[in-house]
Amino acid sequence: MSTVLEKEPPKKKDLSTDEFIKGLWKENPVFVQVLGMCPVLAVTNTASNALAMGLATAFVLLMSNILISALRNFIPKQVRISSYILIIATFVTIIDYVIQAISVELHKSLGAFISLIVVNCLILSRAEAFASKNTIGKSIMDALGMGVGFTFGLLCLGVVRELLGSKSLFGFQVFPDQFQDWIVMILPAGGFFTLAFWLLIFNIFKSKKTTS
Repeated sequence: MSTVLEKEPPKKKDLSTDEFIKGLWKENPVFVQVLGMCPVLAVTNTASNALAMGLATAFVLLMSNILISALRNFIPKQVRISSYILIIATFVTIIDYVIQAISVELHKSLGAFISLIVVNCLILSRAEAFASKNTIGKSIMDALGMGVGFTFGLLCLGVVRELLGSKSLFGFQVFPDQFQDWIVMILPAGGFFTLAFWLLIFNIFKSKKTTS
């Protein structure tokens, strides 16, 4: 007698998890897509500035993705870009006032780059390429993944630049007074050097993981 072995049905992939993870690694906004370079290079001279800008961008990305996904069937194609910018600008205004209420000093440190979140190509690209074509649930996971990935990228630069440029981290001194500050790290040129360093590390690690 022949026996028939029943095979277990293949497990379905959790698409929501995939949408979140891709922003952290496969499609990281900073180290893979190289998006939003203005804040990445300009406000990462300290870790606190980097964290604040990352969280502000993640908030705007999340809220705009939710609203655009909810209204995707009602926004006419002819005015979709202007509609997206209007939605994004609304949430940027909210986060601008929130940061100013929390810390005036932080608001001054971030300067005009808070307002420039409106034209951040990361947020507009996710609105056009993803939120306008997918459900609210998927859009939330996509925004969370991209937002966390962007914040992580900014923190990577901010931590290195503040440590070497000011021998401190989040305002607390880490290295002794004898340590010579690398002044270049808190200057604009330091942003380019640090970004190049992290891109090298990220690509080496990614290529090793692909070949293994």
